[in-house]
Amino acid sequence: MAAATQTGSSATSDASNVYIKIGYSGTPTWTRAYIDTDRSGASGYPFNGIGAEFLIENGSLYRYSGTGGSWAWTFVKTVGSAATTGSTTFTVARADIGSPSAFNMVTAADASASSIIQVPLSTVTTTTPTPTGGNVNYTASGATINNPERGFYTQVPCDSAVSLSQLQSLRSSGQTLVLCVFHLGKFVTSSIDQTTLNLFNQNMTTVRQAGMKAIVRFAYTDTSSTDATPTMVNTHLTQLAPYIASNSDIIAVMQAGLIGQWGEWGNTQHYGDSYNMTAQNMADRKSVVDKLLSVLPADRMVQLRMPLFKTKLYSSTALTSSEAFTGTAKARLGFHNDCFLSNSSDYGTYVNTSVEYPYLQTESNYVPTGGETCAYVAPRSDCPTALSTMSMFHWSYLNSGYNMTVLNNWQSQGCYTQVNQKMGYRFVLVNGSFSSTAKPGGAFTVNLTVQNQGWSAPFNGRNVELVFRNTATGALYRIQLATDPRRWQAGQTVTINQTVTLPSTMPQGNYALLLNLSDPKASLSSRPEYSIQMANTNTWEASTGFNNLNFTVGVAP
Repeated sequence: MAAATQTGSSATSDASNVYIKIGYSGTPTWTRAYIDTDRSGASGYPFNGIGAEFLIENGSLYRYSGTGGSWAWTFVKTVGSAATTGSTTFTVARADIGSPSAFNMVTAADASASSIIQVPLSTVTTTTPTPTGGNVNYTASGATINNPERGFYTQVPCDSAVSLSQLQSLRSSGQTLVLCVFHLGKFVTSSIDQTTLNLFNQNMTTVRQAGMKAIVRFAYTDTSSTDATPTMVNTHLTQLAPYIASNSDIIAVMQAGLIGQWGEWGNTQHYGDSYNMTAQNMADRKSVVDKLLSVLPADRMVQLRMPLFKTKLYSSTALTSSEAFTGTAKARLGFHNDCFLSNSSDYGTYVNTSVEYPYLQTESNYVPTGGETCAYVAPRSDCPTALSTMSMFHWSYLNSGYNMTVLNNWQSQGCYTQVNQKMGYRFVLVNGSFSSTAKPGGAFTVNLTVQNQGWSAPFNGRNVELVFRNTATGALYRIQLATDPRRWQAGQTVTINQTVTLPSTMPQGNYALLLNLSDPKASLSSRPEYSIQMANTNTWEASTGFNNLNFTVGVAP
């Protein structure tokens, strides 16, 4: 079949949508619209003189997630696509491409592309609403929210190059986490070669391109007790340190690993019996954790396989609120249980549940808890115990691929969806009241109530900012709020009641009020797939990562 030839293209808009029409002769395999919202060829995907932040292909909207011109796009949503003989028209919401006042565009049908088309968007006139007292009530959503650093994960093979398409497929299906276990068995008695170090870096880059984060573990063996000496572990972690640091933005958490079969800290060649550690065994195990904590940036945590290891090596008393998030070793050590809900001790994860359950219940308010199920043992593995235990220990994530008997039973028993929704945090806007008018450089009052309906709080830091978006120009003005979502604990209702100062440079106009809980890392802060979506209806903007507070502020001198 001969490729189609483009015959022309155009774009129009109304208050809500942009309508892009692509004309062609023949029957194209694909039609595309490359959209440059900042009208700069220096950013976005370079194509025919523009730098595209968004791509519409055959009715699917993508946001550019690559660097240096690489072909890397993150799926946003399906948009309207109507084909007739000789043309296709795409309908995309203005909000889904960031509500620009204008954009540049290049369209294509198969290999036939247009020149640059400048698209001014129609001016939207919005009057300042005047609800009584400036109050807004929000409606909770019953949907599963695919938020960062929580939920079901998939273990991907990280001893070879990770597939970007596989990760993109997982991300599109709703997963935001992967487990990457890197095996170092070839280097038990030698330094890690550069090829392996490069592979780690490459795989972390792929995770970032896919808009996901990784749970990272290093291990020497899956089949025996053969691991490396504490001295060699120290050497390996020194080698890995710059690669871990440079990729810490997409490392959700590290598991201690390195010791024993699967890196799960069992009985080993060099570190003794887990349940009967000698003083030297404890010193050697602690040296590994201390080194991990030193090479991993201080804003990231490490998980231990059993509560026993933290109580023996660091502190037998549980974290207090004042100790949490202070950067100490005690504050940075969480837990992963890789035989969850299997029997009364979870196959040796617990030594004395009468002591360890209360300890873990308190600790897990402030440090990450996750892992996998490993065997079906009724009734412990069934829904009632699963739900109560995950709630008690503030679970954030779980393996979606193991143990399938357990997971399938959750499906048939009816709790799988609830597990998927409640793991980690689930923030719901309840209501808000705001100043209806304000002056440039003047005071603005926000009173916002948020409820955490999930089982835990975020374990990594998070920005919280008010965003004022000019309804005519799309210009953004951001103000940080003084609150920490790591403190928005499970089951709690939090009120953000603050008066902030608007930028003195804000032009007169009407501004939509938005809430942005972005990733604090500069490499991710502008990427919407790393922002937190509130579990509400009619608030989320997938293209920007903003939560629309459905309130308009009038700003005038």
